[in-house]
Amino acid sequence: MTIIGIPQGWPADERTALAVQEDLRGRLELGEPGPGVGEGNVTGVDVAYDDERDLVAAAAVVLDARTLDVVAEATAVGRVSFPYVPGLLAFREVPTVLAALGRLTADPGLLVCDGYGLAHPRRFGLASHLGVLTGLPSIGVAKNPFTFGYEQPGEQRGEFSALVAEGETVGRALRTRAGVKPVFVSVGHRVSLERACAHTLHLTPRYRLPETTRRADALCRRALGEALTAQSG
Repeated sequence: MTIIGIPQGWPADERTALAVQEDLRGRLELGEPGPGVGEGNVTGVDVAYDDERDLVAAAAVVLDARTLDVVAEATAVGRVSFPYVPGLLAFREVPTVLAALGRLTADPGLLVCDGYGLAHPRRFGLASHLGVLTGLPSIGVAKNPFTFGYEQPGEQRGEFSALVAEGETVGRALRTRAGVKPVFVSVGHRVSLERACAHTLHLTPRYRLPETTRRADALCRRALGEALTAQSG
């Protein structure tokens, strides 16, 4: 088992990471509508941690955007690359996520992150970070609210309300199942908010969370378990 090391020159402190984040944020592209719903591929990325052993496992699962069948999948296990600092969580996992994406045998298409894009204190969450670094269109679909306010959307599937931070709309609370807690959708890179929500609804035909997230979550947890078993053996 190969453990991905922390890249040379990777930010080691909050001040340096903030400067890198600010530089990357200037490269965001927010004027594109993004790929059509049900067209090409869509890729879920997720991570699982074992902080005691300083490990993070990343998974990337490519689905056919029309059928939601698995096209390709890959994992990577690496060292946690940054301390836990709210608003800078991407720096803990991006190297390992990029390694997993690099092992895919299919075009990722649209990236769907279990986290945030513009719905972030500095408008640059994981979905935006990965989108800029890879050049791929990306969206964030989070399980829980972060640093914004919102009103509960209507109870029916597809209803939504605005996520608001400092008077600015940064995403939507979107109901993917009738009567079930909403998910929190935000733009990452090269996708409009309207299209991001349409993709999210397409990816949730049966469950609250997108199929991309569900499959990537299961895969990264399995990869972490296998890595821990290998280390203990």
